[in-house]
Amino acid sequence: MPTGRPTTLQEPAEIRTYKGQDRALRADRLGTAGLLLSVLAASAPLMVVAGVMPTTFGLMGVVGQPLLFVILGLVLALFSVGYAEMSRHVHNAGAFYAYIARGLGPTAGAAASLVALVAYSAMQVGVYGILGFEISGLFATYLDTELAWWIPALLAVAVTGALGWLKIDLNAKVLGVLLLIECALVVVFDAAALAKPGPEGLSLHAFNPETLSGAGLGTALCFCIAAFVGFEQSPVYAEETSRPHIVVSRVMFLAVGFVALFFAFSAWALTVATGPGEVVKTAGEAGPGLLFQLTESRLGATFTDVLHVLFVTGMFAAMLSFHNVVARYAFAMGREGLLPAAFGRTNAGTGAPATGSLLQTGIAALVVIAFAVTDDLPAGDPTAPVLHLFTWMGSVGALGVTLLMAAASFAVIAFFVRRGTAGAQVWRLVAAGAAGLALLAIAAYTVKDFGVLVGAEKGSALSWVLPGIIGAAVVGGLLYGALLRRSRPEVHARIGLGNEAFRLDQAAEGAPGD
Repeated sequence: MPTGRPTTLQEPAEIRTYKGQDRALRADRLGTAGLLLSVLAASAPLMVVAGVMPTTFGLMGVVGQPLLFVILGLVLALFSVGYAEMSRHVHNAGAFYAYIARGLGPTAGAAASLVALVAYSAMQVGVYGILGFEISGLFATYLDTELAWWIPALLAVAVTGALGWLKIDLNAKVLGVLLLIECALVVVFDAAALAKPGPEGLSLHAFNPETLSGAGLGTALCFCIAAFVGFEQSPVYAEETSRPHIVVSRVMFLAVGFVALFFAFSAWALTVATGPGEVVKTAGEAGPGLLFQLTESRLGATFTDVLHVLFVTGMFAAMLSFHNVVARYAFAMGREGLLPAAFGRTNAGTGAPATGSLLQTGIAALVVIAFAVTDDLPAGDPTAPVLHLFTWMGSVGALGVTLLMAAASFAVIAFFVRRGTAGAQVWRLVAAGAAGLALLAIAAYTVKDFGVLVGAEKGSALSWVLPGIIGAAVVGGLLYGALLRRSRPEVHARIGLGNEAFRLDQAAEGAPGD
């Protein structure tokens, strides 16, 4: 890293007016509540309980899923210690890649930027699969009408893209209302499951470490860590947050704690409702319908009908949250020269990263169309969007985010060592190192067991092609960063600087009005 790269971020007022306000995101748009609701919306509580948990139980055969959420919560709390401290020093919509660039160097930051773009795009696009599945099922059940899953999926792409142009505070309100309703419904189910347990009663067997077994343990780790995705997005909104040095870190810890406890308890409620000895078999047979079967027998058809509708709105909230994050990563990359300059402009009327929003909308539409045209499941099989689009893309995205968190952990250590303040931050750096090693181990287990998730036969190309998408992003990003270092050193030097790059522009060209 060249000497003279700034280590703290300041945002003088002239930055927002230099070359027009469309070079910066609007500040002071989010407080603690708005930011917390925005990032928690990505975890989509109802989608996790109805979609992720039955898949982890049934397809991967891991009874100890509640214990996994507790373990992952502890690992991610360790990660948040260093990550939160880093957020006090670096405010950048590029979050992960900005932190990695400031700690491990601009070339590593370029690789991280591409991985983040691919990973969050994959997770967002994957949600369209389960959304299409659910809406087509609702049409069949209540309207006796066959509706191809890709029709509502593409409609959702268009609506999400339109909202991506709107103000971030409006989106926070939409996400917040949907999130609160979801959580309330899941809590009602949890209470009903405990009030009317299955044949084994209120068993705590799912918290027994012996239940963490099975060929799909690595992939179960990947799937469960995907349920946490969202908490690490809070620094993405730092430029739009009031008092970011306080609010961002506060939201991060609140989100990790909430997700760990909420999902551990809900996963346990599912094992209680079916019985720990039967949860794998029952979930394997029912799939995404498990939760709805259990609620209908305990809470009635009306509650289950409402749950189906809120399941759709919850997925929509998750899609919107991921969309906002991808758009901001693209904005940060365009602002620093990693993408064309057009991506580094915001909508003059709303302050939203409009070009990045268009990019994510286009990617989502192309992927949904590609899966609709090429999926090789039998014609008319309604499980196609769940087994392929949702599961494949969601796992690719989770693997990418896990690797980004691991790299960010080591970047935190390097950042403070280079500043000469490691002694004052020693306990935070120890926590970051422990989290980084744990996250690398989770990523390794995920790659090892990837074939279990996709249902591939031993030796199938899918076992390495899908995780290879993230590998290709890493290699491609490193090569791109190395190319920039040789051909455009001024761009390479500014990777991760965010608004600080504007001050370099001013120094070279003169302040506005000069």
